[in-house]
Amino acid sequence: MSLTRQTYWAEHALLDTGVEPGVVVETGDDGRISAVRRGVTAPPPGAVTLRGLTLPGLANAHSHAFHRALRGVVQAGHATAAPARPHGGRAAAEAAERAPGNFWTWREVMYGVADRLTPESYFALARATYAEMALAGITAVGEFHYLHHAPGGGHYGNPNAMGEALIAAAAEAGIRITLLDTCYLSSGFGAEPNQHQLRFSDGTAEAWAERAAELKGDGNTRIGAAVHSVRAVPVDQLGTVAAWAQERDAPLHVHLSEQTVENDACVEAHGFTPTALLSDHGVLGPRTTAVHATHLTPGDIRLLGHSHTGICMCPTTERDLADGIGPAHKLQSAGSPLSLGSDSHAVIDILEEARAMELDERLHSHTRGHWTAAQLLRAATADGHAALGWDDAGRIEQGALADLTTIALDSVRTAGPPPRLAAETAVFAATNADVRDTVVGGRHVVREGAHQLVPDVAGALAESIAALHD
Repeated sequence: MSLTRQTYWAEHALLDTGVEPGVVVETGDDGRISAVRRGVTAPPPGAVTLRGLTLPGLANAHSHAFHRALRGVVQAGHATAAPARPHGGRAAAEAAERAPGNFWTWREVMYGVADRLTPESYFALARATYAEMALAGITAVGEFHYLHHAPGGGHYGNPNAMGEALIAAAAEAGIRITLLDTCYLSSGFGAEPNQHQLRFSDGTAEAWAERAAELKGDGNTRIGAAVHSVRAVPVDQLGTVAAWAQERDAPLHVHLSEQTVENDACVEAHGFTPTALLSDHGVLGPRTTAVHATHLTPGDIRLLGHSHTGICMCPTTERDLADGIGPAHKLQSAGSPLSLGSDSHAVIDILEEARAMELDERLHSHTRGHWTAAQLLRAATADGHAALGWDDAGRIEQGALADLTTIALDSVRTAGPPPRLAAETAVFAATNADVRDTVVGGRHVVREGAHQLVPDVAGALAESIAALHD
């Protein structure tokens, strides 16, 4: 299949007016949509047919690519992810055997995988993981990247070798990336990094900023910043990271209040909640996205909403790690836009993340209908892209990036409802298995469920993951 830019005819498409039948999307040489025509009852000559419901490309606003190696092997009563290795491999395996455990025992297993990654093995794993994302209809990923250096804290000859491996992996998998280069300096409030975290740390926020400034974006790549968490960046260095992002008008992300233990430690150390601490040091604001935001006070919700700080919910990870259900609806009502991420990649399915956000809210509130399907899809598309600095994506309109995702409406999961309810069908019935086509910058990256750049994605995943456990 030649990956040339083409004219697409969508059987149905989600536009600003709702679901429309017979939509032609023309793309230009710049990878943008040059025209959108509605009410076209049959494919024009030479057009590529997108059969089903075509959405703007899905955005995965929060990813840790290396966590893909943990899927299926860190669940209660069955832990095989971390054979004995130096740098905590045996401890990781023993922690896993103590499952069910909690977030903190899971983290020990995660460290065991992180300890074994090199730029070469990280590229292979990330390429396969990003290809899986393309198969799931994801056209842009926000990679929360803190694996900067060699195990033990030694530096590679190229200090950005790991980050550049991720950028190259996304390009080869055919999706866009916002590399959120992450400042990670401490193992806890006032504590030095532990042996696993040494490879995450640049020593100071100033050294982090100097290294991160060497990263370069391109047509497929945006460079952003991240504060790993209030426990991992000392309070007197938060401003350095915030200023770096502000000077570049770059997105700034931060893990926030995922665990009550972190909240309690922050209050003990500083007398403030993590949200209040970030607010006092200039981290919150419209360019900032707080990830998880699970355990918040009413005052925290007001600070986040009034500052228009975005919130990235990751429901499949938050339930997998038993984190809890975050106050997503209250946050949006307060003024925070919502986006979605797959985080630890327990599954990679943004449709499931959208569905889970609504269904989790129903469980918590005992009421239904907090968001419409269109609003949930906006979190999965336009608002997700905006959180990653791709303000020109997430919409099917002239001038926007030509990123499209088509969902089958005739599978065993989606067959039956009328086309006018295609958005509801996509959110509340479809899964990643129903993604039929993925177009990025006008290129047909996934066609009829087959990746056009990585011919055997499952094989690539199996090989890259086995290399870490061998």
